[in-house]
Amino acid sequence: MTIGIIGAGKIGSAFARALARNGIAATISNSRGPDTLQELTEELSPHITAGTIEEAAKADLVLVAVPWSKLPKALAGLPDWAGRILIDANNPIEGPLFKPAELNGRLSTEVFASLVPGARVVKAFNHLLAHLVSADPRAEGGSRVLFYSGDDAQSKAEVGALISRLGFAGIDLGPISIGGKLAQFPGGPLPVLNLVKFG
Repeated sequence: MTIGIIGAGKIGSAFARALARNGIAATISNSRGPDTLQELTEELSPHITAGTIEEAAKADLVLVAVPWSKLPKALAGLPDWAGRILIDANNPIEGPLFKPAELNGRLSTEVFASLVPGARVVKAFNHLLAHLVSADPRAEGGSRVLFYSGDDAQSKAEVGALISRLGFAGIDLGPISIGGKLAQFPGGPLPVLNLVKFG
């Protein structure tokens, strides 16, 4: 399974570091072009390489972590996702004041899904602080918990398997209507909690 990353901010870079630590290859991209990612890819070589958004978007599984207001532009013009898996790692906030975006009663993942026709969307990697995503998930004698949710069982199983491969204790929160609400930041009760599963 090939992996792409759209967005090289805190979460995208943390996900790339977690992959590299486990010897998993991926292509990372941002809006400014591959040349701006040289320092990061040198750090994470040989596992993480830089590419264009279009190149990252061709992967079997793509994590998207882009500032909320820039999501439409980042995803515009990309081909139909044709059933490939997209991990929604975004939060509906606007920096630097972290003002909640206006969602008009919808969940942020529902808004995200409307921008990526044909994709199988799984919500994950948005609720932990970035340094906890990139750090060793073995903590306090257990495994750090990472929640995920989605409406397609197969895509959730694949994301759950990747989460386990990265060393986290994945917990399936069910469909987006339930899990997306629980893990949404701001508003959900689960974000920013650093939980550890024992046994």
